[in-house]
Amino acid sequence: MSEVRVRFAPSPTGFLHIGGVRTALFNWLFARRERGKFILRIEDTDQSRSTEESIQAILEGLRWVGLDWDEGPFRQTERIDLYRQHAITLFERGHAYWCVCSAEELEARRKEAQAKGLAQKYDGRCRERGITTPGGEAALRFKAPQEGQTVIDDLIKGRVVFENILLDDLIILRSNGYPTYNFSVVVDDALMGITHVIRGDDHLTNTPRQIPIFHALGYAVPRFGHLSMIMGSDKARLSKRHGATSILAYKEMGYLPEAMINYLVRLGWSFGDQEIFSVQELIEKFTFDQVQKSAAVFNPDKLLWVNAHYIRQGEPKRIAELLQPFLAQAGLGDEARAMPAGWMERLVMALRERSQTLVEMAQAAVPYLQQDIPIEDEAAEKFLTPAIAPILGHLAERLAALQEFTKPGQEAAFKEVMERAGLKMGQLAQPVRVALTGRAASPGIFEVIDLLGRERTLARLRKGVERAKAARP
Repeated sequence: MSEVRVRFAPSPTGFLHIGGVRTALFNWLFARRERGKFILRIEDTDQSRSTEESIQAILEGLRWVGLDWDEGPFRQTERIDLYRQHAITLFERGHAYWCVCSAEELEARRKEAQAKGLAQKYDGRCRERGITTPGGEAALRFKAPQEGQTVIDDLIKGRVVFENILLDDLIILRSNGYPTYNFSVVVDDALMGITHVIRGDDHLTNTPRQIPIFHALGYAVPRFGHLSMIMGSDKARLSKRHGATSILAYKEMGYLPEAMINYLVRLGWSFGDQEIFSVQELIEKFTFDQVQKSAAVFNPDKLLWVNAHYIRQGEPKRIAELLQPFLAQAGLGDEARAMPAGWMERLVMALRERSQTLVEMAQAAVPYLQQDIPIEDEAAEKFLTPAIAPILGHLAERLAALQEFTKPGQEAAFKEVMERAGLKMGQLAQPVRVALTGRAASPGIFEVIDLLGRERTLARLRKGVERAKAARP
């Protein structure tokens, strides 16, 4: 078998959709498993809609999830002469012809065919006219086969048969000299030596149009595999109303790239009951035999679960680094950078069990980085009562008296205060938690104290005492 060569060929007409990332991922995994090449091609011939901003967003999105390419990125707009040369080659070999039908004429015939219930395809009236040097505007059309069948042994869907009589004589070169999608993609796949074309099944009907062009140009036809679409929970095609669809939007929402890869690969592929995979495991296990034919359903709750897993299991130093931009957005970037070595890793370890995204972790980090914290009214009303004020005051005194501010000393101080007041740990820890974090939920109370340190712990406890004294009985 020759070297496997696959490609991801997005159109830069908007953001990089997560469906596109999944297509890129399946190509990338196949290339890596087979020790082949993954090629990136930007199909930007739609000049009215393609933008440089979209191209950069595609590159950024692929880099973020770690899908590196071996060749490219190629841009179709830089290869226009190649397409024109191949189009003329088809004309000279008798596989293409000039069409001088105007857009108005074509639209009128389309409506007429529609009214009669006929196939809405070009009627071929210029096919045998033998126009060699058109005087005005003219498009070059490919002579599609009109007999027999085009058979696709699809890597995912199996055998798919198309009747050639239904094929249209496609325009391959527009009157403005620009190639059409179905033609330029064949030339690129042929010249780049693409052995396997793996793409969404919205392209399945393009495949019988493209295969005859490969044959007419004398190029080998690649193997095809068409991936099912990703649907929303309502079984409609995934769109913005189902949530974010741009891969970079998930980055901004605090998802980890490895979580996105793990989740997207499971949208349509499985390996037994295993849910969590390292990238190396995916490379070793990925085959098209286990890609499902039916549509995959996007489940945002499952994605959150996967992301939470990677936050919990991630190396704390790396998670701390990824957290920095989100702390900066919360206005806490300087405070985070001023913390001593190792402190951010301890913060991550304290918060990761309760954080599903980096955005949630950044929000949970506020009490530990912000100097003056607000206390939630509901939490204060419930836990910072006049009755608890002297108990908190006593605890502050005992903690302040510790020579070494260590966990054993803190635990001893808590035990003494609880025994004196006749309280259980939960009865004391909850008002302490509210005083220290301003919230009724937090990591373990000694983790909180460890993160805040002696000075801030004592200062906040004393403020808590004042708040409790001022509360209505």
